Amino acid sequence: MSKRDNPVVLVLALVVTLGLIGGGFWILRGSLPGLISGGSDQTDTSRETKQLTILGDTFSGYSTFRSPEFQQVLQEVGLSLTYQDEFDQAQRAQLLNQGKADLFVTTLDQFLKHQPQGKIVGLIDRTVGADAVVLNTKKYPRLKSLLDLDKLVQEKQSQGKNLSIAYAGDTPSEYLALVLSTKFEALDLSDFEVKEVADASEAWQMLRDPNENVAIAVVWEPFVTQARQQGYTVVLSSKDAPKAIVDVMVASNQLIQSQPSKITELLEAYYRRIDANVRQPSQLQKQIAEDGNLATKDAATVLQGIDFFSAVEARDWMRDGTLEKRIGSTGAVLVLAGEMNQVPQNPQELFSSQFINKAASNTETLIELVRADNAELADRLAGKGDTIPAAPKVNANKVATAPDIGNLQVRGEVKFDSGSAELTNEGKQTLVKLAQEIKEFNPQTVAVRVIGHTSKTGVPGFNQKLSQQRAQVVVNALRNQGLQHNFVPEGKGFSLPMAGISPEDPRQQRTEIRLVRIN
Repeated sequence: MSKRDNPVVLVLALVVTLGLIGGGFWILRGSLPGLISGGSDQTDTSRETKQLTILGDTFSGYSTFRSPEFQQVLQEVGLSLTYQDEFDQAQRAQLLNQGKADLFVTTLDQFLKHQPQGKIVGLIDRTVGADAVVLNTKKYPRLKSLLDLDKLVQEKQSQGKNLSIAYAGDTPSEYLALVLSTKFEALDLSDFEVKEVADASEAWQMLRDPNENVAIAVVWEPFVTQARQQGYTVVLSSKDAPKAIVDVMVASNQLIQSQPSKITELLEAYYRRIDANVRQPSQLQKQIAEDGNLATKDAATVLQGIDFFSAVEARDWMRDGTLEKRIGSTGAVLVLAGEMNQVPQNPQELFSSQFINKAASNTETLIELVRADNAELADRLAGKGDTIPAAPKVNANKVATAPDIGNLQVRGEVKFDSGSAELTNEGKQTLVKLAQEIKEFNPQTVAVRVIGHTSKTGVPGFNQKLSQQRAQVVVNALRNQGLQHNFVPEGKGFSLPMAGISPEDPRQQRTEIRLVRIN
C-alpha cells in the first residue's frame, strides 16, 4: 500500500435509464493496476478529442478518473483523460501552474497550503472514519486520552526523554495531527519527536514495535479497525470531525479561461457515474478486496470510511456557504500550525460552481424519477442519505463517566464578574468562538463536559455552588449558539486545583471544555 491508503465509503450502484453508466471502480491507494497512457495535447478544435491531464495519486476515491470504462464515456463526448500519479503535493500544484497539467485532485488543506493557479470546480469525497489518531495503550496501559498523554509527556520530559508521534507526511494523517495540535490543549507537536513516514502501514508498524518510543500514531483503514481489535485506544477519528478532510477537484486558470465547456462535460460524465453507483456495494467491496489484496471484512471497513459527494450535494456546498466555512476552518488550522500566513480573505474566489450546475441538474432529474418508488435512494442521490442525525439523548451520568478525548484549547478566557456567574463581554465573545470549534465535532459520537473550578478562597460551599452555576451558564451560552451536542455542567469548587500553582491563585478559577466519546 502507498501513501494515503484511505478506504471508500458505501457508494450507490444504480443502473437506470437516461444513459447512466453503471459500475464504478474504487481501489485502495497502492493497488493501482496501471496508469492510463497518453500525453497532454493542448491542440483543440470543436471536432477534435480534447486531451486533458489530471494529477492525483492512488487513493481509491480518485480511481474513477483512471477507469477504462470512464475513459470510454469521455471519448463519446470528445474528451480524453490522462491520469498521472504525483505524490509530491507541492509538485502537483507546480505542474498545474506550468501548464503541464489541466486539473488535479487533492485534499482541501493541500489546496490551501500550496495555492495553485486554479480553482476548485468539483468536490469528490470526505472521510468519515477513514483516518484516526491511535494511542499506544499496549505499551502505556494508562494512556487512554489526550489528558493521559499530556501527563505521560511531562513525566518523560522530566526524565530527559521525548515521546514520538508517527504519521504519513503530506497526507490527511498529517492534517489530522495538525487538527489535534491546534484544537486540544493537551497535545503540542513540538513536544514530540515527529516521525514522518511514507505510508500509514509504517506508522502502524512503529506503534506496535516495542523498541520504538511511539506513543501516538495517525493511521487509516484497515489499520484503524485492527488497532481497535488489538486493544489500542482510538482517541479521535475523522468520523468525530466528518467535514475536516475533504477531497476536491481543481482546474487550472488556463483551462477555465480557454475551455470551460470541457470542465462542464468532464464533471457531467464523472457525476453520472457516481449517480449510477447507488445500489450494489457488494460489487465494489469485491473489487476493493481484490485490488488491495484485502480480506473481505477489511474491504468492508474500507467501504465505510469515505462519503462521496453527489453533484447536487457538491453544488449546494458551493452555493450555501458550506465550502466557504470549510475553507475558513481549514485555513485557521493551517495558520495556527504555521503552514499559512493568514486565512483566505475571499474564500469565494477559490472555487466556482458554474461548472457543476449541469451535472447537478442531471442528478435532480434522476431524483425526480426515482423518488416516487424509492425515497431513500432519492435522498442519497441528493446527498442526504449520510447526513448526521440529531444527537442521541444521553444520560448525564453516562456523559460524566464517558471516555475522555481531551480538553479543547480555549482561545481567550471564559471570564465572569468577580464572585458571580455573570459572563463578562470578553467571556461571551470567547464562547461564541468556542461554539464554532465544537461545531466541527460529530454530536453522534462526541459529548461535552463543562467543568467549573474556583480558587481556594472564600467559603467552600459557596465556591462549590458558584462553580456549578458558572458551568451551567457556559452550557446555556453554547446551546444558544445552536449546538446539538449533549452537554453536562459540573462544578468542582476548588477540589481539583492545578498543580504548581497556589490554591488561592486567581488562575485556579477556570472552565474546562472537555470532549468525551459517547459512541
